[in-house]
Amino acid sequence: MFVPWNPDTEPLERLQQRVSEQLELYRTGYVAYYTACAGADSPPLRDSNPSVVVIPALGVFGFGKDKREARITTEFFVNAVHVMAGATSLEEDAAQDGALPQARHPEQAKAFESFHNYVALPRSEAFRIEYWALEEAKLQRMPAEREFSRRIALVVGAGSGIGREVALQLAAKGAHLMLADQNAANAEAASTEARTHTFAEAVASSALDLGSRDTIAAALRQTILAFGGVDIIVNTAAVYPTADPGATASEALWTKTLHVNVTGNMVLAEEAGKILRTQNLPASMVLTSSANAIVPKHGSEAYDVSKAAVNHLIRELAIGLGPLVRVNGIAPATVIAGSSMFPRDRVIVALRKYKIEFADDEPTEALRDKLAGFYAKRTITGRPILPADCANAICWLASDASAKTTGHVIPVDGGLADAFLR
Repeated sequence: MFVPWNPDTEPLERLQQRVSEQLELYRTGYVAYYTACAGADSPPLRDSNPSVVVIPALGVFGFGKDKREARITTEFFVNAVHVMAGATSLEEDAAQDGALPQARHPEQAKAFESFHNYVALPRSEAFRIEYWALEEAKLQRMPAEREFSRRIALVVGAGSGIGREVALQLAAKGAHLMLADQNAANAEAASTEARTHTFAEAVASSALDLGSRDTIAAALRQTILAFGGVDIIVNTAAVYPTADPGATASEALWTKTLHVNVTGNMVLAEEAGKILRTQNLPASMVLTSSANAIVPKHGSEAYDVSKAAVNHLIRELAIGLGPLVRVNGIAPATVIAGSSMFPRDRVIVALRKYKIEFADDEPTEALRDKLAGFYAKRTITGRPILPADCANAICWLASDASAKTTGHVIPVDGGLADAFLR
């Protein structure tokens, strides 16, 4: 599809209008091409959307079920351009008169078109190649697309814990991923692992600080430049202020916690919302709350209040961004395995708080297991909450399986009676 546009005389808004106009013309033209060329035994009409779009001053854009297919499609197109250019460069000085030699029979001559020294196949011949019976048989035998094929997800907090597990699950299900984290090295490490579940081109990484609107906007821009858009926004990142045991958070810790955990989610939704409204396509956003939003505790007031605010922010965003964008969340009980929020010093503070015996020389993972086991005993199921448990819920909320769910927070807490809604 060719989209005429002069950036020197026409505004960007005109280009957006013209893309929509050209799409309608292209689809109509493709259906007419199929109708004119198809026979009684032809395979059914396939996708009538263009796979390559050319826009002057911007470039060539390829489309497919994934980035690899889009790249290969575009490479074929560029190589076709090279063939045309090569044919033109070999053109003889004298124009050739009479029927083109490519036509085997005189009656076929009128169907061929030429430009300088390049000769194009008749549309009917191109159709026979495109809708060849053996090609159709090959397409029918291809494996079904994976659940999140054609979907692009930005996962914030992907460097560890729940976010990392979300990234791995989405990668295995065919999503294209921008993995973002405040720790850029952790984000890149998660990307390397995610690529083992998919192909290399499907995963990229970015640094993102929820306390900085600029980095949020930059990560979204990187996502669009890498993959062409964004369909899923997941945030699992948060801060848990560590104050002295039994003490409330200082004003500085309180301010930082609410800024990152509440304002950060709001800014992420604002920046993503600008893009999602422009795309005008269905999308999903999943934020991470906590069982602490319901269960009050002493010593974690700032975190608990921030998560209570996230619960209500989810409902507000569901109304504000709906019906195009669904916004949901999960509320896990404490997840220790793989979490960057539980360094050794915080685990030791918790063990002392709950009077759990431990030795100073015990490995950090052993201390984490003790704490996770203690938390698990407080639940109905009696089992520790793992990153995979939370990722399962997040991926469901991000998928079409939950297409009728928005403004909802799913508990992933093993059955924590204290967190039952009253």
